Amino acid sequence: MTTASAASAPALSFDPADPVALTQALVRCPSVTPQEGGALALLATVLAAEGYEVHRPVFGEPGTPDVENLYARIGNAAPVFVIAGHTDVVPVGDEAAWTRAPFDGAIENGILYGRGACDMKGGLAAMISAAIRYRRENPNAPGSIAFLVTGDEEGPAVNGTVKLLAWAHERGERFDHCILGEPTNPATMSDMIKIGRRGSLTGKLTVHGIQGHVGYPHLADNPIRGMVRLLAALDAAPLDAGTKHFDPSNLEVTTLDVGNAATNVIPAQAKAVFNIRFNDVWTPETLAAEIDRRLREAAGNTVRYEISFQPTNAVAFLTEPGPFVTMVADAVAAETGKRPALSTTGGTSDARFIKGYCPVVEYGVVGKTMHQIDECVAVADLAALERITHRLLASYFAAQHTA
Repeated sequence: MTTASAASAPALSFDPADPVALTQALVRCPSVTPQEGGALALLATVLAAEGYEVHRPVFGEPGTPDVENLYARIGNAAPVFVIAGHTDVVPVGDEAAWTRAPFDGAIENGILYGRGACDMKGGLAAMISAAIRYRRENPNAPGSIAFLVTGDEEGPAVNGTVKLLAWAHERGERFDHCILGEPTNPATMSDMIKIGRRGSLTGKLTVHGIQGHVGYPHLADNPIRGMVRLLAALDAAPLDAGTKHFDPSNLEVTTLDVGNAATNVIPAQAKAVFNIRFNDVWTPETLAAEIDRRLREAAGNTVRYEISFQPTNAVAFLTEPGPFVTMVADAVAAETGKRPALSTTGGTSDARFIKGYCPVVEYGVVGKTMHQIDECVAVADLAALERITHRLLASYFAAQHTA
C-alpha cells in the first residue's frame, strides 16, 4: 500500500456546500476506472479545507492495476457515521454519440449531463455537500463523520473498498452506520432505499462430444444434445421461492457456443456460461453444490461435462429493518412527501463489503441513465439528496446526543 501525493490538488473556485457545483467539478474529472482523473484530489482538497483528516491509500495486487482511494474523517468520538461511494466511472463508449461532452458537466433545462453524473458522482457530491453544511452549522456536533471513497467500484473491485475497509480497521477505525450513495431510485427521489443486495455466482459449463461428419452420426457424439439436457435441468425447477425481503433467485444463461463454422460437422464440444443472482437462502458454496447436484442427476452416465465457478465476493446480505433504516426512510419522506420502498433488487455494490463492518443502506439519485450515452442527473434531485442527507445527519446525531 502506498499513499498518493496531494501535490496535484486543485484550488477551489466554488463552494463545496453547493451539490450542483461539486457534482460539476467531479464530472469534469475523467476518472475512468482505474484512472483517478483528479477526482480524489479534488475531494481531498474539499474535505481537508473543512477540517477532515484525509488519507489517500493506493492498493495493488498482481494482475490488477493500482487504484487510489480516499478515507477522511472529522471528529474523534463515537458514533461514526460513514458515507461511502466511488468516483470511478465506466468508459464513455462512442463519444460521438453524446449530445454533450461527457466530461463537461453541462447543465441544460435543469439537467446536469456527464459520465458519472448519475452513477455516482452526483450522489456522492450531494452527500458531501450535506455533511459540509451540517458541520458548518454544528461545529461541536457529537460523534464523527467519515468518508470511504474508492476508485475501483466499476472495475475488478479488488483494490478498492474491500481493502480500504481493512486498512481503516487496522488503523483502529470503527464504524457504527453507513449510507452508500448509489443511484437507487427508479423514477423519483421518493422511490427506493436498498437494504440489501443479491449475491452473484457465475458458472462455466462445458459438454464434451466427439467431432464427426453429420452424414455419419453413429461415428460421432453431438455435445449440443447434452448441453440442452443439462441447461434444461438447471432451469426445470426454481432455485427457491424467495424470502421476506428477497425475490426468488434467478439463473440466466448468458452465452452458448460451439465454435463451429461448418454446417456438415458435428462439433467436439459445447460451452455455456450462466449467472445466478441469489438471495439469502444461499451462499456461493451451497448454491454451487445445488448446481452440481442438478447437473449430475441430469447427466447420468451419458453426458460428459465439466463445470467450474468463478470466484466471487458478491454474497447476499440484508440490513434488517430497524431504527437506522427507519431514520433514513423518515428523512426521505420528510423531504419528498412519500415514504420509500425497502428493496433488495438490482446488481451488486460495494455495500457487500461494508456490511461486514457496520449496518449499511443505499440511497441516491434516480438511476435511469447510469452507464448510458448522455448520462445525466436532475439538478433538483441533487438538491433533494443534499437536504435528505442533511436531515439524516441531524437526526442521527441528535438521537445519539439524547440517548
